[in-house]
Amino acid sequence: MAQSNAIESGPVSTGALAPRPIFAVGAVLLGSFLANFDSRLFLVALPDLRGAFSLGFDQASWLGTATTAMQILIAPAVAWLATAFGLRRVLGIPSLVYATVSLLMPLMQDYSTLMALNILRGLLLGTFVPATLMIIFRNLPMRWWLPAIAIYGIRVGFSLNFGVAMVGFYESQWGWQWLFWQDVVIAPLMGLFVYLGTPAEPIDRALVRNADWGGMLLLGAGMAMIYAGLDQGNRLDWFSSGTVTVLLGGGALLAVLFLINEAVVAHPWAEARVILSRNIGLNLVMIVLYALTGLSNAALVPNFLLGIAGLRAEQIGPLFLFAAALPMLIMLPLSVIVVRIIDARYVLMIGLLAFFAAGLLGTRLTHEWAAVNFIPLLLLQAVGQTFSLLPIILITLANSNPQHATAFAAYIQVVRLGGAEIGVALMATWLRVREQVHSNLLGQHVANGSTHVTDLLARLTAGFTPHGVGEAGGRAMATLAGLVQREANVLAYIDGFWLTTWCAVVALIVLAGITAAPPGPFSPHSQNR
Repeated sequence: MAQSNAIESGPVSTGALAPRPIFAVGAVLLGSFLANFDSRLFLVALPDLRGAFSLGFDQASWLGTATTAMQILIAPAVAWLATAFGLRRVLGIPSLVYATVSLLMPLMQDYSTLMALNILRGLLLGTFVPATLMIIFRNLPMRWWLPAIAIYGIRVGFSLNFGVAMVGFYESQWGWQWLFWQDVVIAPLMGLFVYLGTPAEPIDRALVRNADWGGMLLLGAGMAMIYAGLDQGNRLDWFSSGTVTVLLGGGALLAVLFLINEAVVAHPWAEARVILSRNIGLNLVMIVLYALTGLSNAALVPNFLLGIAGLRAEQIGPLFLFAAALPMLIMLPLSVIVVRIIDARYVLMIGLLAFFAAGLLGTRLTHEWAAVNFIPLLLLQAVGQTFSLLPIILITLANSNPQHATAFAAYIQVVRLGGAEIGVALMATWLRVREQVHSNLLGQHVANGSTHVTDLLARLTAGFTPHGVGEAGGRAMATLAGLVQREANVLAYIDGFWLTTWCAVVALIVLAGITAAPPGPFSPHSQNR
């Protein structure tokens, strides 16, 4: 009877209960963490992988773009595929293929072969997160839902921070190849857990016969092209590049064709009306804002330490492990307890306020900051990650219609991946533009020859004179130019923290417009929680 109530009030229609729920939870843990860890490890280690694979900057850039674009291509359709073909077929065999690809990739030297394997790896990786979420609602008893969702939700913040430590460990201790070879063990283990923890399900042949293959292809390809355009836009100077123009324009056209397709086909796969309710619409905006404000943790702190401070992953890995990743694990049970007691909107407010405080703290950044100076900021970000994504997921699910579960899941995956990449592209462009602005403004003071500049040049020249009088002036000017560049970068990162701070403010305003969800299994004090 409890499972029947779940069908009526839960976020998705349920399948048979898991024969061994603990293995189902293990599959959720491994599948969701595997996808985020691999994406994070690849991003952090990309500069070192360029050398390992002997790649040019452009080649490495497209390698990273292809990985995420393939995830976006497949992710919207995964919920439908799991419903039609069963979770074992969607996760089982693909996990073994993924392990094989991960084994082979470090051995490749030919770029074309490496790119082909990378594309296949991205497609497989794109199935893991959406499919593991389906396990929770299709196969777990309702009393397991909240802890499983909490594990699923914490994967983002934990992988962002622990991933830095893992890259440092692998590169300094075991070798960069283990960035890929770890999956030779983890992926098959996930597949085994799927087979042990989920029931065998027949193929839904009626659903397959009425499949909207065109809609799935149009949405996935359109969003993948838009992502590729955004990811490459900053490097290729946006619409000055024909490649970026074609990717963004073509992706937008496919998205429009997708909406037309859904309006005319007999059995639409993802009708747009499923996201037209007030709470759903606002919460989709909230997901994007969460991705933007979370960039203070995902991008600004590690990029400053790696790119501006000149540290390596093994040097900053312990910082992210002990100041962010472990605190998240400690606070995870507390977040579950809190959402059982009070409305998820208030829990989300706690998380957004923590991100707001972290952003404000980041605006005090100077070039003198060392890794230890980021500890208070990372602790606040850990609170933000722990108390933001879980309530966002709960609010979204509580307001969803279980009759349109696969359609709703498609849009969630688009916003989940698209929001994060929009944020990364926006932040990269923002930092580049603000660095140019500050460099120009600081350079004007140098050109005007103010008293401070003249005194500094005199001191620098005097310091270089013992090493050669003729070269002292040139070395002094080069040093001054380096100081201007350094401070311009620091000021740009301060502006980046201001941007994330204001995104947190906007998110709090959007949160104020979200009304209470209908009573259901995610309501506070629900007997099923």
